[in-house]
Amino acid sequence: MLFEQANNELELIGRHMLVLKYVIERGPIGILKLSEETGMQAHKVRYSLRVLEQNGLIKPSQQGAIAGDNVTHFLNTGDERYDSIRKMMDDIEKIENSIIQK
Repeated sequence: MLFEQANNELELIGRHMLVLKYVIERGPIGILKLSEETGMQAHKVRYSLRVLEQNGLIKPSQQGAIAGDNVTHFLNTGDERYDSIRKMMDDIEKIENSIIQK
């Protein structure tokens, strides 16, 4: 319904973050090893790796994926992103509550 797309996007972000965690902690790491360790299908791992690479969060090496140049900045600014999402959710909830109260 109305929130299904948002839920799907959050699940996707969660998947990307899990792949990023494994790359940072265990890199260099390849698709098959990531798939095995995360329990994710290889095509989903491949997609997450592509998205993470496009954002400079990982980079390929001959041995597998490794942390990218933007990863430190990304991790250091996480609170700002989460605060922004929380504020949007709070605003949406306030709108819904104002409808219910009428």
